[in-house]
Amino acid sequence: MNTNLPRRRFLRHSLLALPAAALPFERLFAADAVPADLEAVTGDGKQILLKGTDVRDFAARLRGEVLFANSTGYEPARHAWNGAFDRHPALIARCTGAADVMEAVSFAASNNLLLSVRGGGHSLSGQSVCEKGLMIDLSLMNGVRIDVARKVAYVEGGALLGALDREALANGLVTTAGTVSHTGVGGLTLGGGFGRLSRKFGLTCDNVRSIDLVNARGKFANVNDASDRELFWGLRGGGGNFGVATSFEFQLHPVDPVMIGGELAYSWEDSPAMLKHYYEFCATAPDELNLDAALVRLPNDERFLSLDVTWCGPRERADAVLKPLREFRKPIRDTVTAAPYVALQKASDDALSHGHRYYVKAGFLQKFDPALVDAAIATIAEANLPAVQVLVMPHAGGAIARVKPNATAFAQRAATHSVMLLSRWDDPATSDGVAAWIKSSWKKIEPLTHGFYVNDYTPEDAARLGTTYGANFGRLVALKTRVDPNNLFRLNANVAPKPKPA
Repeated sequence: MNTNLPRRRFLRHSLLALPAAALPFERLFAADAVPADLEAVTGDGKQILLKGTDVRDFAARLRGEVLFANSTGYEPARHAWNGAFDRHPALIARCTGAADVMEAVSFAASNNLLLSVRGGGHSLSGQSVCEKGLMIDLSLMNGVRIDVARKVAYVEGGALLGALDREALANGLVTTAGTVSHTGVGGLTLGGGFGRLSRKFGLTCDNVRSIDLVNARGKFANVNDASDRELFWGLRGGGGNFGVATSFEFQLHPVDPVMIGGELAYSWEDSPAMLKHYYEFCATAPDELNLDAALVRLPNDERFLSLDVTWCGPRERADAVLKPLREFRKPIRDTVTAAPYVALQKASDDALSHGHRYYVKAGFLQKFDPALVDAAIATIAEANLPAVQVLVMPHAGGAIARVKPNATAFAQRAATHSVMLLSRWDDPATSDGVAAWIKSSWKKIEPLTHGFYVNDYTPEDAARLGTTYGANFGRLVALKTRVDPNNLFRLNANVAPKPKPA
C-alpha cells in the first residue's frame, strides 16, 4: 500500500472531508431516518405521500436540521407550551437563519403542505405545532443585538422576551414586551403586543421600525413603511397571516431599569367593591402606571383579587399614586417595592410555565360596565374545578389609545381592558369539565365585550375576527389575497383570502 499520497491529492481529499466532519454525527446519517415515503397532509386536510428523495434533498439544503418522528430531538421539539395539545408534525425544520426559512416555506408551498410556524411557542391555541404537516421552528434563531447610539434593538424571530429585556435594560433602554419572559417576541409583536409598559410606550407593534419577512413564495424582504407600506401596516397586528418574521427592528426608550412593582392582593370579601374601584381608578391613571387585575380561584378553593402593579415613573411619586388603592381597602398582601424591571417581567413565569394545560376565552372591554363586575365575581365565585381559574383584566389606554385605529392592523385602540377567562390544569380527565365551564361562564361575559386580542385566539373565535378588526378587516382580506392567495399561512387568527374566480 502506497502511503505517500501526492501533497495536492492529499489536500483535495482532506478538504472534501471537512464539511462532513463539521456536521453533528447524527446529521451525517439523517437521510437514513427518512422513510421511502412520508405521510403528510395538505393545508386543506388531504392525505399525501412525500417522496423520500424529495425530503432528503430538502433536508440537505438546510444549514439547520430536519427532524422526523424517529429522529433524535423530535419529541422535545414537537411539544407545545400548551400541554392541552399533543400534535405530531410530519417534519420539523429547525431553522438557523432566513435562508433556511426560505427553503422551508418553498418546500411547504411546492407540496401544498400544512404549515405551522413556532417562534417562542406560546400559542394558546397550539397552532404553532401542526398535525402531519411541516413545522418551522425558529427557536435556534434567538439572537438580540442592541444599537445603543441609535436606541434600536435587532431581534431574531425565535427570541424570547426575557432576552430582549435583558439586553436592552443592560443599557438603560426598553420597549414594550409582554408580561411573561418566556413568551416569543415574534408572535407577541405580530398580534399587537400588550405589556407592562404599553400604556407609556404603546404596543410592541407600535415600536417596530422594520421586519424581515419570508413570504408565501419563499422570498425574503425587509418590510417597512418605505418598502411596502401596506404589508408593514398588516404585520403590525395582523398576526402570522402574511409570512414568517425572521427578524425585527424595535425602537427603544430610555428608562430607569429599577421600577416600582409587585402585587396588591385583596380578600374575596373586598373584591366586589375593590374591582369597581379599580375600574374607576384606571380611568384617570397616569400613563406610567399599569394595573392588571385578576380574580383568582386556586384548586384549594382560595379566592382573591390580585393587582399586578408596574410604575415606570419617578420612584418617589409611586406611593402617592398608589395611595387610593391601598386606602380604599386594605390589601391582604402588598409586595409592591423597588425592583429591577427584568424581575417584574418574570413574576408570572411559574404560573404560566410550559407543559400545563390551558384554555382561554377573551374579549375587549370598551368602557366600564358595572355588569362586568357582577359577572366576573359570579364566575369565580361559582368555580369549583380542581384547576386554577383566573379572570384577568389587563390594563389598556394611555399611549395605546393615542394611535389611530387605522394606523396599524390592530384596531382596538379604544379598549380600556382586555378581559380573559383562563383555566390551567394538568389532569387530562379534567379537560372536558374545564372546557364546559369556560364556555358556559364566558356566555355571561362575552356580550359585554367587543372583539378580542388575537394573541388569545382559539379556532372557536374565527367568526369574531370581523368584529376584532372592525373597519380594518376588508383591508386585511385584500392584503392577504395579494401576498398569500393560497392561504399557506393559515394556522393563526386566520384572515382568509378572497376565493379565486371559478
